[in-house]
Amino acid sequence: MSTPGGAPIHKDQLKAKYIGTGDADMSKYEWVTNMHRDTLASHVGHHDQMAYYAVAQNESLGRVRKEFLEKMLRPCGRPPVGGKEEAYDKLVNG
Repeated sequence: MSTPGGAPIHKDQLKAKYIGTGDADMSKYEWVTNMHRDTLASHVGHHDQMAYYAVAQNESLGRVRKEFLEKMLRPCGRPPVGGKEEAYDKLVNG
């Protein structure tokens, strides 16, 4: 990948610019959470989409926007019990 001027873009620069791109150590929960937050942020940022959802749910624009913003806090529910370290230990120790 390169910039419009033709200079190459390093992978670390892309990750700094686009947080949700993830890495090899990212868990499925973290990746899905990033995708849901990006989607909800896109819906909140586009007035036409918000109007569509408001009409479909028979709610006001403000209420739908508030619900989407609240969902962004924990879009996929509580994180799974344990962490990367425990999963790694299980993998290594059998």
